[in-house]
Amino acid sequence: MHAITAGGRQVGPAEFSRKAGVAAPIPGAGSIVNLCEDRLNFLVAFAAAMLCGRTVLLPQSRAPAAVAELRSRYPGSTVVDDSSVAADDGAPAARPDEHGDFIAAIGHTSGSTGVPVAHAKSYRDLGTTTELNAGAIRAELARQGARGRPYIVATVPPQHMYGLETSVLLPLLAGFGIHGGKPLLPADVAAALAEVPAPRVLVTTPVHLRALVGSGADFPAVAIVVSATAPLERELAARAERRLGAALLEFFGSTETCVIATRRTAREDRWRPYPGIELAAQAGGTAVRAPWLPGGRVLHDVLEVRGDGSFVAVGRGGDVIEVAGKRASLADLTRRLRSIDGVADAVVFQPPARPGGAAGRCAALVVAPGLTAREIARRMRALVDAVFVPRPIAVVDELPRNEVGKLPRERLLEAIATASASRPRRGR
Repeated sequence: MHAITAGGRQVGPAEFSRKAGVAAPIPGAGSIVNLCEDRLNFLVAFAAAMLCGRTVLLPQSRAPAAVAELRSRYPGSTVVDDSSVAADDGAPAARPDEHGDFIAAIGHTSGSTGVPVAHAKSYRDLGTTTELNAGAIRAELARQGARGRPYIVATVPPQHMYGLETSVLLPLLAGFGIHGGKPLLPADVAAALAEVPAPRVLVTTPVHLRALVGSGADFPAVAIVVSATAPLERELAARAERRLGAALLEFFGSTETCVIATRRTAREDRWRPYPGIELAAQAGGTAVRAPWLPGGRVLHDVLEVRGDGSFVAVGRGGDVIEVAGKRASLADLTRRLRSIDGVADAVVFQPPARPGGAAGRCAALVVAPGLTAREIARRMRALVDAVFVPRPIAVVDELPRNEVGKLPRERLLEAIATASASRPRRGR
């Protein structure tokens, strides 16, 4: 593989192999918690773990409390960070005997009880999904007539399953190049793209993409933009394609399944599942089966499968709410709220029911400089039934997104509680 650091220095296959070999004798014999911020260091530590047949744990967060909780669930695990990987003096470790298949990584999602749920990924299964992801990107590059090694610039962290699949496994297993940084601001993304050769692949999220499209940054030619972690609106996808001169591929997946489908969002609503994926509706979600998903997986997404095998994502199993005998989709309410002139970002959600009571009205966090909660509610009443106008509406400086742009429920509840406690009632 090839990697390029943020400073533009290329690290070729021989140097990378030496680094991974030197890092291979990581202390201990248990799982490894890879906390490296530098993407090249993460790649080195991940490759070293694979050489030793050791499992890499992907924490929900790099916060000390979250890491401590993870380590308590996996006794004997070892934390690896940038400082430990950077110390690469010494002779490379001998390559261990072939391990065959083993649990290469374990991702974690929030469980309904608040306890993280583990999702194990075998080395063989990760190899299969990486081959499918690489195939989707290379097919689009072939349609464009692009040649040469694709180079990835990613705005997402490697600890997230989406970041692992795209910015770690594609370079390690599929021959893609990778930029070693994690640029976020538009100017930084433009600089990182300029440091890698064409064809360029930008791996990002809808939140980052919105900032890039609205910026005045001068971007070099991009062949493909890959987006995931949250639904992407067709209008934003089309704007991104025009702004960057790229084809935008949206990936559909989860920590449970990895990526299972793609679509050209600016041109189509339907998702095209990878070969071998079988979908079956069930109460509150969808069962997913594939040869590389032993026992199958269950998604909380409600999917409508069409005759040609493509599907449309209807929403999340818990997305539909009922108030005063009427039903609405939280995703649709959020979409309508975001459509209000002056609203830069927003989310509608339903707080938990009070003890002994039924679920109440939905609430909203809104980024809308210059607008009051009262004005937003007035405009919202023209768009939805009155019972679905959020209450409270809290106008905030920014939404409490995590580093991949998602809005964890616990962050939403904390933010609405803080905002409600600090604002007078008449402002809602």
